[in-house]
Amino acid sequence: MSVRVRFAPSPTGFVHIGSLRTALYNYLYAKKNNGSYILRIEDTDQSRLVSGAVENMLNILKWCGIDHNEGVMMQDGKITQVGEYGPYIQSERLDIYKKHIDQLLEEGYAYYCFCSKERLEQVREEQMNNGETPKYDGHCRDISLADARKKVEAGEPCVVRLKLPGNKDIVFTDVVRGRVVVNTDDLDDQVLIKTDGFPTYHFAVVVDDHLMGITHVIRGEEWVISTPKHVYLYEAFGWEAPVFVHLPNILNTERKKLSKRHGDVAAADFKNKGYLPEGLINYLALVGWSPDNEQEIFQMEDLIRSFSLERVSKSGGVFDTNKLNWVNSHFIKSYDSDILAKLATPYLVEAGYISEEEAMGKINWISDLVSVLKDRLSYLEEIKNEAAIFFSDSIEPENEEAEEVLKLTHIQDLLNIFEEKVKNAGTIDQDFGKMVFKQIQKETGLKGKNLYMPIRVVLTGEVHGPDMGMTLKVLGKEKILSRIRYVRDYLI
Repeated sequence: MSVRVRFAPSPTGFVHIGSLRTALYNYLYAKKNNGSYILRIEDTDQSRLVSGAVENMLNILKWCGIDHNEGVMMQDGKITQVGEYGPYIQSERLDIYKKHIDQLLEEGYAYYCFCSKERLEQVREEQMNNGETPKYDGHCRDISLADARKKVEAGEPCVVRLKLPGNKDIVFTDVVRGRVVVNTDDLDDQVLIKTDGFPTYHFAVVVDDHLMGITHVIRGEEWVISTPKHVYLYEAFGWEAPVFVHLPNILNTERKKLSKRHGDVAAADFKNKGYLPEGLINYLALVGWSPDNEQEIFQMEDLIRSFSLERVSKSGGVFDTNKLNWVNSHFIKSYDSDILAKLATPYLVEAGYISEEEAMGKINWISDLVSVLKDRLSYLEEIKNEAAIFFSDSIEPENEEAEEVLKLTHIQDLLNIFEEKVKNAGTIDQDFGKMVFKQIQKETGLKGKNLYMPIRVVLTGEVHGPDMGMTLKVLGKEKILSRIRYVRDYLI
């Protein structure tokens, strides 16, 4: 059996980090098994649709490297659909749902319900007052199909509900949670078709998954409670149910479900902060799944090779930003500096250090700047703070230790020698950085921190920092000389 999985989001806003992980796990499982990964749009809740949400979602998935080979896609800036099982947008499948709901009505697995919103609210309130679990009371279950259709033809508002049998155990096996048994007496007669004629998720998902040949349904654990109704629908249609895999929630550090009020939860938030897609995907894969070894850094190919549903955790995974930063910093350090320079430039422009026009002419210099700083970055937006030392004409000591360095007895003589060599240099580059310290050491006998630390503090205000050769190259002759003068005139 060829594996076919799907990611089926609703275009109701931003791509939540939990939804991105669901897409990732579907993608990894499909790739691991040489299967198909489909993207379907579930837009049956027309009241919650957000303009541009589909385009944003497709862009985020592409940025992350989660590429589907069937379903809704972007081609030449336009939304299109590719594959033989379409349409892949639910609002374009209403005729399909009509055909299948008619079948359920005819066979007695569903019924029309004409209860008003006010009546339903009254029933719910009475049940809650009596300490009962609120659910539909079956008021319309016994209306004959012929009488119900007369009401429908007369224009009476209605929905279509699933007609569950009484006291029936529904059993299914979940890859993560094992055997699940739910009795129908504990379930509600779920609405399948709403008053606007659109299907609910619970109906459309079963019809679509079957007709599209989905073999594994990999989704969030919030759908576990609804799965028995889905299983019963498969039985009603005489279809084989897919394998169910319900992923644990992503939790915040307080072990509560991750939500907007706890900070960044949209994938775009992390993209906008300058997290690399490789870093975000690597970390996200580990929130709820673990490999069979101690490996923590993965390229996408490594994840595909290592991933298995059996190692998905039952308990929620905590989203730890500090761990994400550690993982992302690894990828920043290993990234090509020219590529990072293009990614980091918008943050330098945003900070007011440089204009977009200036940046275009100084991209090689920005690449050098990134080379100096990338070991200090967890995500690229941090460059706005870390780069400050390269754009200021004056530098202040960062702490008492740096202030003490400026009080060393030999610092004036060291600065005089260093200033002279900078003035006489034709080019300030890494070779100059290596050469100048060797020359000063040979001429003065100074070495180690007595040589490097004073010059570092004078130029950057810091006691410890990036490679001095690259630091000198990025600062350039004029800024180096300016800082020497400033320290001599105002700080020593």
